[in-house]
Amino acid sequence: MTIDVRDADGMRRLGRAIADVARPGDLIVLTGELGAGKTTLTQGIGAGLGVSGDVLSPTFVIARVHRGGRVPLVHADAYRLGSVEEIDDLDLDASLEESVTVVEWGAGLVERLAGDLLEVRIVRAADDGDETRFVTLHPVGESWAERVEDVAHG
Repeated sequence: MTIDVRDADGMRRLGRAIADVARPGDLIVLTGELGAGKTTLTQGIGAGLGVSGDVLSPTFVIARVHRGGRVPLVHADAYRLGSVEEIDDLDLDASLEESVTVVEWGAGLVERLAGDLLEVRIVRAADDGDETRFVTLHPVGESWAERVEDVAHG
């Protein structure tokens, strides 16, 4: 399923819609070029979960944990990581059961952490002056298959 998102506020609204159906133990893997809106989407997820503090890009710290909401948010960035072993060193699976875990640039590295996950691919519109993003939500497993429909209509 692909959703057209017109601007940063729309990306945050989409993140809130994802948060509305998110559950402890969820893994969300974000893919998209630099500046596509991965962190902006995660800000919406964090706001929807009600976590405290600003959700910022974890590029230089690799992972941040945000608490204080309905469900903790673990926000990781695998951009500078090159192997499954480096992902293992982050111990994301230690908090996976009680948190919503969002991993930017995690494709090919984190899928084995959960049988069910949501893959999110963000692509910019071809026109440089256009802020539109095309966001594809691809559920893997039964758990997300049902909830993706709710995201699109929420």
